[in-house]
Amino acid sequence: MSPPLLKLGAVLSTMAMISNWMSQTLPSLVGLNTTRITTSDTLTQISPKEGWQVYSSAQDPDGRCICTVVAPEQNLCSRDAKSRQLRQLLEKVQNMSQSIEVLNLRTQRDFQYVLKMETQMKGLKAKFRQIEDDRKTLMTKHFQELKEKMDELLPLIPVLEQYKTDAKLITQFKEEIRNLSTVLTGIQEEIGAYDYEELHQRVLNLETRLRDCMKKLTCGKLMKITGPITVKISGTRFGAWMTDPLASEKNNRVWYMDSYTNNKIVREYKSIADFVSGAESRTYNLPFKWAGTNHVVYNGSLYFNKYQSNIIIKYSFDTGRVLAQRSLEYAGFHNVYPYTWGGFSDIDLMADEIGLWAVYATNQNAGNIVISQLNQDTLEVLKSWSTGYPKRSAGESFMICGTLYVTNSHLTGAKVYYSYSTKTSTYEYTDIPFHNQYFHISMLDYNARDRALYAWNNGHQVLFNVTLFHVIKTEDDT
Repeated sequence: MSPPLLKLGAVLSTMAMISNWMSQTLPSLVGLNTTRITTSDTLTQISPKEGWQVYSSAQDPDGRCICTVVAPEQNLCSRDAKSRQLRQLLEKVQNMSQSIEVLNLRTQRDFQYVLKMETQMKGLKAKFRQIEDDRKTLMTKHFQELKEKMDELLPLIPVLEQYKTDAKLITQFKEEIRNLSTVLTGIQEEIGAYDYEELHQRVLNLETRLRDCMKKLTCGKLMKITGPITVKISGTRFGAWMTDPLASEKNNRVWYMDSYTNNKIVREYKSIADFVSGAESRTYNLPFKWAGTNHVVYNGSLYFNKYQSNIIIKYSFDTGRVLAQRSLEYAGFHNVYPYTWGGFSDIDLMADEIGLWAVYATNQNAGNIVISQLNQDTLEVLKSWSTGYPKRSAGESFMICGTLYVTNSHLTGAKVYYSYSTKTSTYEYTDIPFHNQYFHISMLDYNARDRALYAWNNGHQVLFNVTLFHVIKTEDDT
């Protein structure tokens, strides 16, 4: 029998015991052993003068016990011992009625649980019957699935056979290569090998000739811009990153300056790989905040525009000191003549194959671009050129071989639209497109060593490759 059924049996047994006890014991407690009790609904006539009398006990339709009691006449003394016994007996009967009511509630709860369990057991029985009926069908289905998998594997047999054939063929190839190596070794022994020193000298001579050829290449003219190559995604929307064009081939340090104002922290990385991985090697705290994003590292020093001024600062990374500072005469600053994107980009410092440059605008030149070549040590202006291109209409600019190239926008669709040659003091309008992949350029500078444009493109550090048209020097050129 399940636990709920055991509970129900115990409850029913308890109720029977209580009913039996009441029918046998209750009359003797009140001295009514001689009183006749009936189980019918008709009451036996007993005189109330004899005291409290139990006439009958029975069950109602809900299974609850009912006792019928007749009280004595009103003139009986309340202090009588028999009255006290009856009063105590009444209290006991009331307590027993409450206990029976609790038992009844528990019995009803257990009965509902039994009914629920009965429904579940009937459901399980039906499921077992269904499983028994469907066993043969399921076995047939599983057998069919296994057969289909075997059918799928059958085509692998010829493939395995082919592998065996290929393995034999590879063994034959290895044997033929071994034989060929032996033949080549014999031929080398017959004709004699070159002496190592002789080969090394020929390589050195070839390298010298190539370097001499490179020296004959004059500065080139910009023909095409390709890319970009995304190096890293970091920082804010505006910033600058750069390498030193005069550094040796083994020195590939990268400098990183986030934001266009309110910052003095320059981060250094030993290589492009370290820059990409974020392995910072050193941090510099500049003595002044910078303005804009148009800084340049040249020959081991950082050149930048001091915030809220037209002063140019030269800062040495080796000594951590300011080596020089000079005011750029008449140069507009603090968003008087910025590039189209703003950001205090009034003064643009840059370098190329020829040297160090400053690009800015003045009131004297009606807000048009002025190009000045600077002495890298003293920051003195060596020579200046006044152009007719409005600085506030330029997206960005950069120098290649003494020629300034200006873009017409910092947004999508930008192109190199204007160029000015300091060698001939002439300008021309160009049409050299480039892909502004991330829609907002706030820094664009040429690096002569890498022959590439470094750009800060909306929080992306990118590189553009440039194609230059070169002219080979002849012996008659001076």
